[in-house]
Amino acid sequence: MALPQENNSITYAEYLKLDEDIQYEVIDGQIFNMSPSPSVKHQAIAMEISTEFNIYLRSKSCRVLAEIDVCLCGEKDNSKVKEWVNPDIVIVCDKNKINKNRIAGAPDLIVEILLKSTAKTDRMIKFNRYQRAGVKEYWIVDPAHETIDVYILESEFYKHDGTYANDEVIEVNIFDDLTVNLKNIFREEIDPLY
Repeated sequence: MALPQENNSITYAEYLKLDEDIQYEVIDGQIFNMSPSPSVKHQAIAMEISTEFNIYLRSKSCRVLAEIDVCLCGEKDNSKVKEWVNPDIVIVCDKNKINKNRIAGAPDLIVEILLKSTAKTDRMIKFNRYQRAGVKEYWIVDPAHETIDVYILESEFYKHDGTYANDEVIEVNIFDDLTVNLKNIFREEIDPLY
């Protein structure tokens, strides 16, 4: 199958027929190429955040997943899905939303780790789309400045809960008793050149 043009849209079923090495997101009819792969620092931060969530969720019903397609509309029929994203990390507490290859519906929490090529999309386009979809909590991680901006959905709009840095602790809003200490996320062993 030929690659879609930037101004054309495709269905999720058509996307699944593309080469496995090609990753796209489609938001509001616009196609975003997800290549190339993220840096080592980006991946290390994603692993640390995932680890913090995964340890907490081991005995709970919610799941933490990384780099999985999310069809925010919740449609089960792939041929009818015309929009999907591939966040760095998601937490899903409704097991009915977890399908074999994707999430169908809004996750409870999404984490996006900025790249130079995705910063505008993550801060504006995805921010608005996640808000509209009802994602309860959205984290934007800035590896260059080693900060995390946390947004909480209140009355259908995101409220900025804070910008966290250094060894500050984030209280995860969707859970009553989970905190994440940033000293575990931005560890010194991660070379800032990556």
